[in-house]
Amino acid sequence: MEAITKHPIEILILLFLIVTFLQSGIDKITDWKGNVTFISDHFKNSPLKNMVPLLLAIIVITEIVASLFMIYGIYGIVTSGTKEFALYGVVLASLTLIFLLIGQRLAKDYAGAMSLAVYFIVTILGLIVLTK
Repeated sequence: MEAITKHPIEILILLFLIVTFLQSGIDKITDWKGNVTFISDHFKNSPLKNMVPLLLAIIVITEIVASLFMIYGIYGIVTSGTKEFALYGVVLASLTLIFLLIGQRLAKDYAGAMSLAVYFIVTILGLIVLTK
C-alpha cells in the first residue's frame, strides 16, 4: 500500500496505458482479418498499402510487449520501488504511437493522427514521472 501512496501518478498512468495498449493488441489478434481488411482499405491510397499485414503485426507486437513491460513495471514499483521496466514499457508505447502517427499521416487521416496526440501526451507525462 505504501507504494501506491508514494507513486500514485506513475501507477495510474501505467494502468491507463496498459488498458489502452493491451486491449488494442488483443483486439487486433482476436479480429485479425477484420483489422487487416479495415486497415487495408484505410491505407489503399498510401505508400503502405502493400505492407498492411506486416506493419499491423509489428504494431501488435509493440503494443503487447509494451503492456507486458508496464505490467512488470507496476510490479517493480510496488515490490521494490524500481521503475526500469515501467520506463521501457512507456518508451515502447511512445514509439508505437509515433509509428501509428506516421501511418495516419501517410493515409492523410489527419483527424485520426490528431486523436493520437492525447495518448502521446499521457505517455510523455509517464516518461516525466518515471525519470524523476
